[in-house]
Amino acid sequence: MLYLANIINLLFTVLNFAILIRVILSWVRVDPYHPLVRIIYQITEPILAPLRRAIPPTAGLDFSPIVAFFILELLRRLILGMLY
Repeated sequence: MLYLANIINLLFTVLNFAILIRVILSWVRVDPYHPLVRIIYQITEPILAPLRRAIPPTAGLDFSPIVAFFILELLRRLILGMLY
């Protein structure tokens, strides 16, 4: 069971880093067709798109990554709490 908990924890960590990288990429000009950028977008878009529909940008700022961090951390704690 501990092995499964470690894998789940690793997956949540990867998702959080992918969202953080996407936020940083939004601040700089990058080629959206670069393979690494496309992978980051493919990983994060299923999480961020529904949040963007629920939380529209305020004053030109997208708060969906912040909400995604909170939701992912809540899910991580719930899932790992059930496993331990």
